[in-house]
Amino acid sequence: MIFIGIEWVRWDVSSKFNGLQNDVEQFEMERLHLSETFRAVRSERHDFLKHISSIHYMLEHHHHEEAAAYLDDLVDGYEETNLSIKGERGSVAGILHQMYNRGKTCGVTMIYDVDMPLSTLPLPDKKIVTLLGNLLSNSIEASAEWLEHYDNGASVSLQFYKRSGLYMLVCKNPSLPISPSILDELFQSYGHTTKEGHEGLGTKIIQETVKEYNGFLDFVYKEEEFTVKIKIPAIH
Repeated sequence: MIFIGIEWVRWDVSSKFNGLQNDVEQFEMERLHLSETFRAVRSERHDFLKHISSIHYMLEHHHHEEAAAYLDDLVDGYEETNLSIKGERGSVAGILHQMYNRGKTCGVTMIYDVDMPLSTLPLPDKKIVTLLGNLLSNSIEASAEWLEHYDNGASVSLQFYKRSGLYMLVCKNPSLPISPSILDELFQSYGHTTKEGHEGLGTKIIQETVKEYNGFLDFVYKEEEFTVKIKIPAIH
């Protein structure tokens, strides 16, 4: 009995330690995302007057087309950052900005179509980061594979709005054909994934997070487009 008791205590302590270690790793990742977002905003603010001076010089010397092209490029850069941080709390802005850059690096167009900040979801920031991180990561990887196969434009669309007391989160992306056996188990259990060399943890984590907050998850795969729709009650 003493041996069993010692083993139980050892197992309990080990489980708690692993949980704390995972929390530390996630907090460190969030810190890195937030630092990168802060660096981008600080850099843009620091260089703003320099850009204005350059545009002013071009206009004074009647280089209107050059000034217009310069301004368009400048606005695109500001919009990229603004899409990620507008009204968001730090950690959420960090994951959105990081995923935006990740998609851009893969050649995937990222579209954030939100009626309100994603930070308004009735979840702790840690859970929002987990949900968005897994959702967007899966979409970007599927889009990158589709892009490589077809050599055609690919985009990830993330919509967020509120209707009839429900927060609606909709994510769409192109996807190569998925076998029915995988679709049947997707979001239901670990180990099912559309990607080679992956453990299939992301989809199950998404489902568990949604379920924990009394939400609903549905997905549709049709004509090589994958859509995930998440509904979370505004009141617990």
